[in-house]
Amino acid sequence: MLRFHSLIVFWLLLSALRWVESHEGHESASTCHSNQDVMISANYLPGVVTVDGRAEDWAAIDGVEFDLRPALDWDQDKSYSGGQMTLKTLHDGSHVFFLLQVDGDYAYALNNSKMCPSVALMFQIGENASYHNMGNCKDMPGSCTAKSCRGYEVDIMHFSIGTAIPGGLYGSNPIDNNLAMGSDRFGHLVDAYAWNPHCMYLDGNDSNARNDWQGSWWHSSLGIRSDLIEEDSPYSTDGQKGTYIFEFSRPLRTADKLRQDVQFAIGKEGKLSVAFWYPVNGVGWRGHQHYTVSCDWLPFKISPASGNSPSEEKWDATTGFTLVLSILSIGLSVCIGFFSFKTRSSSSIPFTPMDRM
Repeated sequence: MLRFHSLIVFWLLLSALRWVESHEGHESASTCHSNQDVMISANYLPGVVTVDGRAEDWAAIDGVEFDLRPALDWDQDKSYSGGQMTLKTLHDGSHVFFLLQVDGDYAYALNNSKMCPSVALMFQIGENASYHNMGNCKDMPGSCTAKSCRGYEVDIMHFSIGTAIPGGLYGSNPIDNNLAMGSDRFGHLVDAYAWNPHCMYLDGNDSNARNDWQGSWWHSSLGIRSDLIEEDSPYSTDGQKGTYIFEFSRPLRTADKLRQDVQFAIGKEGKLSVAFWYPVNGVGWRGHQHYTVSCDWLPFKISPASGNSPSEEKWDATTGFTLVLSILSIGLSVCIGFFSFKTRSSSSIPFTPMDRM
């Protein structure tokens, strides 16, 4: 048992090293022309989607399309050749949901994540946390601590699908959560935080720590099958044209007490970014070879049920018609009451006590 636990820790350390490699040297803020005029809004739509890697239940949800450009070289000529990424999001008052769709030829190799696509979501936690250098705390390993890097925290969800079956649910699971860690030994959908590329860790160091994310993936070349198991790998034929689908959910609020999770609130805005890795030309990707939707944070909002805050609500035609109808009804009632009183006053209508009836 001790040996198994040591292997798990070693694997997690290797994962962290890959993240360090992948997030150093983002395009500098001085050369960035970001998409900050785009607002990513999660509208209130309960009971609409199921986290199964399928996109059919998202068909009526509007999304935002982004070019995918190299994070290290924000050059349009070097954009991902497969096409754009579509980002959709919604919430049900308890959880927030994300859908990522990316066109790409099918590529999958069991237990070899670098020969498979991979995605990540990153959110600002600390008020000083920049997109560049994953929070951009200046302290290095050995000196970076929750105290010295206070205000530079970012929250990260990373999904490498090399051990994940299409349509399966990965991320939060009781075995890893009982260890109070943000790991996922089954599908490598992990919950992490960082202060900079050198100081990135899986959620942990507290009894409340856990992986709060769940997610799934699919590729349109797989058709409508829903009974896949690991023995069916590679599930489809390499090179098949189609679209990758990644679907995720997380509670709006978590039990985190150490600023390792972003806390969403209805009506409040935050900041996010999305990264994508792909084995171009059949060559496994390296950590730094990821694409991103923007060279800086994108604004993100959990919208109220009405779609607007109470002060922003406007009357529509139905509201106006109802008001007019109510006023007319009140006027009619007054008229009827007046004429009844006038008639009763001008003619003698006998009053019959109940004891005579």
